[in-house]
Amino acid sequence: MSVVAEKPVREHLYEGMFLVDSGKFAMDPDGVANEILAVLKRAGATVVAHRPWQDGKLAYEINGMKKGLHYIVCFTMPGSGMKTLIRQCQLSETIVRQMVITHPQSIFDATVAAISGETLPQVPDMAPPAPAVDALDDE
Repeated sequence: MSVVAEKPVREHLYEGMFLVDSGKFAMDPDGVANEILAVLKRAGATVVAHRPWQDGKLAYEINGMKKGLHYIVCFTMPGSGMKTLIRQCQLSETIVRQMVITHPQSIFDATVAAISGETLPQVPDMAPPAPAVDALDDE
């Protein structure tokens, strides 16, 4: 009897920007946020941080909508869930458009900190090294 060793599934670090109707969001902010999070959950994502990002006039009209709200979400998910996520966004009546990008760990951490309002530890300023003193100059 052979046991096939399963390869661990690699979780990718993603930032998603979801465009929703700003009027819908104004009427029910929790409902809109919960629908976005439910779409992510169905795709197998684990949400790390989320919040409304920008509300305003769109560059061009989309489905009769002139204003929209961008909702930003940082999440982890296996790469295999991306197809499901895109399909769930297309089926959603709340999400008008979406854009998902992957980040390296350092940028992901900085984005999560910016969204959640945390401050990242500061790297101390490095002063340039003092010039070397040559012992022969004293003679």
